[in-house]
Parts: sequence; C-alpha cells; structure tokens
Amino acid sequence: MNQVGLVGRVTKDPVLRQLSEGRIHASFTIAINRNYKNNEGIVEADFVQCSAWGRLAERIAEYCGKGSLIGVNGRLQSRSYTNKENKKVYSTEVQIDDVRFYILKIPANKVQKEKNVSEGAQVAESSATFDFGENQTIAVGTTPSGSNELLNSFELPKTEEALPIR
Repeated sequence: MNQVGLVGRVTKDPVLRQLSEGRIHASFTIAINRNYKNNEGIVEADFVQCSAWGRLAERIAEYCGKGSLIGVNGRLQSRSYTNKENKKVYSTEVQIDDVRFYILKIPANKVQKEKNVSEGAQVAESSATFDFGENQTIAVGTTPSGSNELLNSFELPKTEEALPIR
C-alpha cells in the first residue's frame, strides 16, 4: 500500500506548467512541523515536494499561495533523471490525488478586485468536495480551530424556483 496524508504550509507559490503534450502540472513544497522540539527547544520542520496534475493542479495554483495551510492525500513516488551537468539526480515527491484547503493565502497575481479579497487573506471554508476528474478531488474544510463561521453565513434558497438555470 502506498498512501500519504500530510498537513502543512505551502512554502512558496505553486509553479504551474503546461507540458509539451498539453498536460498541466503544478509543483510546490509544504513544510510540516515535527511533533517534538530538538535539543535547543526548537520545533523543526520537514519540507516535502508535492506534485499535482490536470484540473487539480490548476485549482491548487489558483487558490494556494505561500503560507496556505493545506492537507494533501496521495502516493509517494521516486524517480531519477540526468541533470544538465550529466549527473544522476534522485527525487521523491508526493503525487497528489486530493487536497483540503484549511487556510488560503491566494497568490497576489490571482486576486480579483471585484471579490474584495486582499493579498494574503485567510479564508475559513465550509465542508465541501469538488471532483476534477482523473481521480482528483479538492475538499474544502473548516479551519483547524473548528470555525464554521462561513458555513453558518450561507442561506440556500427554499425552493427550486429560486435557483438560477443557465
């Protein structure tokens, strides 16, 4: 069995690329605090490379920025390649199947003024899951503190007639 589940903070804005065959790829690193302090009393962190594909990659790049607190589920994958100096490089990363956004810090270049979202805004989301195909989903959850303020602020229409049909 090869399953990975991690919760941590994005260390810098994800890098989104479109490969020559048209596939979309996002790569980023998350920092995960260890459960203990070292001899100097400092909590150390592990830095884990993550990779996502397709619509999931697009959504991660759109809604995650440096400092976002996210949870990822996926599988560990090792690979090797030869770099420009003709040396063999080994890499291990998490191939993401789904992600849960806890605290969003939307990248500055993605902020839409009409939504009145400021750079670095923290957003507590209600519980929802969005399917992006290719066995990739995004689940948006409450903040780790358990805040349901956003969930409680929504009111759904009482009848079907109130729902817009387009």
